[in-house]
Order: sequence, then structure tokens, then C-alpha cells
Amino acid sequence: MDGQLADTLPAPQTSLGAEKASFLKQPKAVWATALAAVFAFMGIGLVDPILPAIAKNLDASPSQVSLLFTSYFLITAVAMLVTGFISSRIGGKRTLLAGLAVIVVFSSLSGLSGSVGELVGFRAGWGLGNALFVATALAVIVGVASGGAGTAIILYEAALGLGISLGPLLGALLGGWQWRAPFFGTAALMAAAFIALTALLPKTPLPERKVSLADPLRALGNKGLRTTAASGLFYNYGFFTVLAFTPFILGMDAYGIGGVFFGWGVAVAVFSVFVAPALQNRFGATKVLLGTLGLLMLDLAGLGLAAGHSVPAVVALVVASGALLGINNTIYTELAMGVSDSPRPVASAGYNFVRWMGGALAPFAAAQLGEHFGPQVPFFAGAVAMIIAMAIVAGGRRYLAAHEPHVV
Repeated sequence: MDGQLADTLPAPQTSLGAEKASFLKQPKAVWATALAAVFAFMGIGLVDPILPAIAKNLDASPSQVSLLFTSYFLITAVAMLVTGFISSRIGGKRTLLAGLAVIVVFSSLSGLSGSVGELVGFRAGWGLGNALFVATALAVIVGVASGGAGTAIILYEAALGLGISLGPLLGALLGGWQWRAPFFGTAALMAAAFIALTALLPKTPLPERKVSLADPLRALGNKGLRTTAASGLFYNYGFFTVLAFTPFILGMDAYGIGGVFFGWGVAVAVFSVFVAPALQNRFGATKVLLGTLGLLMLDLAGLGLAAGHSVPAVVALVVASGALLGINNTIYTELAMGVSDSPRPVASAGYNFVRWMGGALAPFAAAQLGEHFGPQVPFFAGAVAMIIAMAIVAGGRRYLAAHEPHVV
């Protein structure tokens, strides 16, 4: 990634007014990259509405279908260790385009799958493209956005939230017609993003120092980053328990599931962009993180109590979880960018390597727990994961608080 590009920028601004004023005044390259990021993040929730249809059409169990998420996030996590190595040698723009090209190929192949095993394998290839693009996109946006790193992170989280909300909607609209259609739709969107970035994003300079394969792991030697990443792993376990397992207990068609997770995604987007900065500015990142993790623990416990008994309660709690997840996404990203002495892209790679492991583990573990012990147990396990995430933050609080911006 363009490490030196991001490292020469000023620290995140603490003035909400300044950030809001500069938020919309961005170069075309920023908007092109952000739009491509929206399309990339759509791939996360795209399969949610069609999970039951995939299971039915490919004669697969929920735990087998859950491997669509596991293979995707496992490869994404591991590939985070090589993204900096690649982009520091070929440049940010070429890395972004390579990631988009890989997604186009493997999303198309996913639509042609004849078995759940093939689909799981193609989703793994998709995860490689996702890692190349997503990890580099943040560094590129930070490097070319106006308004400082704080504004750039909000833009990135806005793209994440919008992509996560639109993914299930696209999956429902196309998947209600034919379960293969969302994969081809994603390929078309990513091809369009490839063309847009080719035309609008200027060539990004190579950093002065090339990133080694070991640098992201070395970055985790920092106690603040290690605390953030370890807590993020358990947080992501809860996040993807909601995303990957809930479709199996809603008893809805693709349109119904897509509608529920569209509302969930909108909550993620709104609270990540508008609410998280205000709360962080008022109370500080650590206090906000502990509070929202506690509320998310209660939300997951509520989902466990409602699972199998009240679909309306499940829907309400899923949408409410989106608000808490949106706040946490922004706080975790800003902490990961600020607590380490390593270059931002290197710190981000180390952090994402650890936290995406939670996203890889949760879908399969939740499906297994649900199949063997009942639909309530996966959510109770997610609630326990939130308690562990809180304990890690509390235990490493002094390493995080030292890097927080001034609270007003």
C-alpha cells in the first residue's frame, strides 16, 4: 500500500465541524475509489438473502453454505499479510485494479458453480481480490482525500456501510429471480469500477520503503494494536454471527431477508458516519467501545432468547445491532490507525489479519452450534464473545487511551 503517502498526513482532526465541511469537497479520484469500495463491500452481504436458496439448489446444509463466508474471510485475512508487500512494489492504483480484476473473475465463476464445494472455492478467490482492493483502498483514500485522515476514515466507513446495506438489497432483487444472478451482477459492477478507477485515479507514487511480508506481524508487537486486533477478533465473531446465521432462522424468502439486512446495513452506515464521530469526540474511543460492546452483548443475548420464538423481535434486534456495529466499526478502525508506531497501512494489515479471523470462524461455528444445539446457542456464543472483547479492551485500556484524541 502507499504507506508513506498516508504517514505524512496530519493526525485525525478532532473538530467535527471541520470534518463535516471538508467531507463533500473531495477530488474525483476519492469518489471513484469510494464508489468502487461500495461495490467491493457489497460482496460481504450479497449472499445473505440467497443462503437458503443456495442450500436448497445445491443440496447443502447450513454449515456447508456458511463456508461461503468462512473461505472468503479466511483468505481475506491471510492475504492482508501480502497486500502491503505487493502494493509497495507495484503501487496503490495497480493493486486496486488487480483486486478488482480478481473479484470480477471469481464472482463470475461463482455464478457458474455446479456444487457448493466449487462455490466455496471461488469465494476464496474472491476473498483474495477483496483483500487486495479493500486494504489498499483505505490507504489511497487517506492519501488523496482533503480534510485529513479523520475525514478519510469517515469516507471509508461510509463506503463500507453503504456497501454492506446495498449488498443484501442487490442479492435479494437479483436472487429472488435466480440465485446465480447476484454473482454476475457483482462482476458487472466491479468491471464498471475497474473502468472508473482506470480513468479517474492518478498513478500513485511508490513508497520510499518497501513493505516486507513480516512487517504486519511485527506491527502486532505494539501493545495498543495487539489489544485492538484481539478485541476486534471477538467483536467480528459477533458481527458475522448476526450476518451469516440469522438468514436461516428468519423463515423468509430472498426479498424478506434482503429487506431486513438492508435496514440493518442502513443503520450500520448512518451510525458509523454520523454518530460514531460525535460519541468519540464527546466521551473518547475507549469508553464508547466498552459501552457499545456491552449493548451488543445484550442485543445478541436478546437474539438468542427470541430465536425460534418471535420473528418480529429477531428483525428488530438485527436492525438495532446494525447501529451498534456501525459505531464500533469506526472506533476500531480509528484505533487501529492511531495506536501503532508502524506505518498506517502496515498497522492496518496486521489488525485486519487478526480481526478477519473472527469473520472466518463465526459463520461455520454458528451454523454448527445451531445444527447441533438449537438456534439460540449461536447468539449466546456471540454474546460471550462480546464479553471477551470488552475484557480485552478493559485490560489494555492504558495502551489505547494514550493515543486517543483530546476529548471535548
